[in-house]
Amino acid sequence: MPAVELPDRPPFALRARILTPLAGGGTLDEPDGVVAVDAGGSLAFVGAAATAPKELLAGAVDLRPWVVLPGLVDTHAHLPQLQNAGLGFALDLLTWLDRLTFPTERSWADPAVAERLAPAIFRAFAAAGTTTVLAYGVVYEAAMDAAFRAAEAHGIRAILGKVMMDRVTYDPTIDPSTIMERSLRESGDLISRWHGAADGRLGYAVTPRFAVSCTAELLRESASLARSTGTWWQSHVSEDPGEIEEVTRLFPEARDYVDVYERAGGLGERTVLAHAIHLSDRELARLVETRTRVAHCPSSNLFIGAGVMPLSRWLEAGVMVGLGSDVSGGPEPSLFSVMRAGAYSQMARRSLAGEKRPPLGPLDWLRLGTLDGARALGLDGSIGSIEPGKEADVIVVDPGLTAPLSGVDASEIASLEAANAALLDDPAALVSRLIFRTHPDMVRGAWVRGIRLEGPAT
Repeated sequence: MPAVELPDRPPFALRARILTPLAGGGTLDEPDGVVAVDAGGSLAFVGAAATAPKELLAGAVDLRPWVVLPGLVDTHAHLPQLQNAGLGFALDLLTWLDRLTFPTERSWADPAVAERLAPAIFRAFAAAGTTTVLAYGVVYEAAMDAAFRAAEAHGIRAILGKVMMDRVTYDPTIDPSTIMERSLRESGDLISRWHGAADGRLGYAVTPRFAVSCTAELLRESASLARSTGTWWQSHVSEDPGEIEEVTRLFPEARDYVDVYERAGGLGERTVLAHAIHLSDRELARLVETRTRVAHCPSSNLFIGAGVMPLSRWLEAGVMVGLGSDVSGGPEPSLFSVMRAGAYSQMARRSLAGEKRPPLGPLDWLRLGTLDGARALGLDGSIGSIEPGKEADVIVVDPGLTAPLSGVDASEIASLEAANAALLDDPAALVSRLIFRTHPDMVRGAWVRGIRLEGPAT
């Protein structure tokens, strides 16, 4: 383990292995590379140490054999639910919401709860390697102000939204006759204060929870608010069979679940819909045609028993997909663990459902968790890969913590380490270890725009 002091602010340079998807396709794997961050927090140099300017190389912090990766991009999470991670296994979605989620979110009616918990939540994301998160909050404006203040202070790149619910809500203090007007007004006030704050590092997503909890009018007005303010719009779709049946009952005029959102004007490039497991051919086609984004949350889907997305088919059709932890439906914030759950579930689908499409490999999953997530948010021009000119949202990972053997007799260590190093020369093998043997302390540092985030172990 390198005995070094990790830089907190730019400018700086790191010498390590570089592994990143590339915007033009393929993967850059530079075994001995240098990543240089300029004073403005952008990537000034990315390449082999042998080609780096001498003065840059001389001043680089040597982290070998650690690996520099792009920061992970979580396209679906629930801030207040992180404290429930690992609870409610195998409850159906609607029961899980009623028993666990709504009571937890109701506790944030006291903004002091958000003030206490939000900083720890963002530290937990950073410790898992997440540098960008799109997340749902709660229905309370004051709590969302506290969450935004915590994100601003922490340094994470965050797009947050006050949850909107007017058909089913967990806040008994709001007058039902004014709930929609109040929710729209409070969302607009939060947008005016926080969308584009921290020089664009923070953003707002108008957030109707899902069709079961929202009237058609609220869905329509929320989509209009997002369009008029240039913000994102996020909701859930086709996660659970019981949920889909309830949506059919509540919206008899709609052709299907996706049509509920289309009638509201909610589909489009700035929309991220979580789950999208049980889509019909028509629904799939509409998401592709409208360029609506999807957050794939395999850990959550397995934990709740909602189903397994036919991911390869969705990708082949042209759906733009990112990965989401969906904590606490997903039991932990680590996107490496999400990749593992996704890989297992897709392999199971191949064997049990006769899926013939080639399985995604480790580098494909890394791309989904980084560059594809950035594309889903429309941020791939700035983040998602380690390429000159982009902003320095990067993480450093210690792959040695994923080794399967420890406590081996000293006489055997040299030969074992040599054999292990030779195996991990293959970038797919290295990422496979990170995915399938994720260690809670393997993320050693995380930076957004070159500013180090509090959270990762050092």
